[in-house]
Amino acid sequence: MKRSGPLFTLFTGLALALFMLSLNATTGEGTSSYGGAPAATTTPSASPSASPSPSATKASPSTSPSASPSQTKRARPNASYAGRTDDNTSAVSVSVRGDKAVAYFCDGRTKESWLKGNVEDDGSMKLSGSHGAKLEGTLAGDRIRGTVEIQDRPYGFTARKAVKPSGLYRATTEVRGAKVDGGWIVLPGGRQVGIVTKNDKPSSAPPIDPETGAVTVDGEHLTARPVVP
Repeated sequence: MKRSGPLFTLFTGLALALFMLSLNATTGEGTSSYGGAPAATTTPSASPSASPSPSATKASPSTSPSASPSQTKRARPNASYAGRTDDNTSAVSVSVRGDKAVAYFCDGRTKESWLKGNVEDDGSMKLSGSHGAKLEGTLAGDRIRGTVEIQDRPYGFTARKAVKPSGLYRATTEVRGAKVDGGWIVLPGGRQVGIVTKNDKPSSAPPIDPETGAVTVDGEHLTARPVVP
């Protein structure tokens, strides 16, 4: 009986050792079914791929438009033009300075009108006067061709460039307390057409000296001067 104690103890320890060895072989850590280390799990990147950034500065369209061709302006000489109406009953003279114009219509008896206005780059003009008088014409070359309307009656006319002493003249003053306003058109060739209005009463004008503009009205010596707009 005494000998069986140590043997039993040895047997029991051996059995326990075999059991532990078998347990380790079955549940050992770190092994995979293929005998290698477990595959590492790769975590996808949390930040999305950056989208392509648009160009920092877009090419803006040019803010300066292409220069348009400059309009050709017709030269407007500083000159006077004189001529007669198409029906040969009256005279018309136009004085041009830059883009301004003054015109005078006169029949040499009782009908007259002073008109003024602008001259456009193309030579066209629209002038106006009292009582609805108006003149429309075009300066081209050495002449003005147009129509003047006086007292609702139209008169076609052609006025050619005047060479001194031809042209348009005017004298305004007082004679013995009466207001005097005289207008003269000296036509090419020297013929004169004019009216003197005294206290709003028109009458045929006496001739002026075309070289000096001197004229005598009711015994008073006056000087008619070239009209400038």
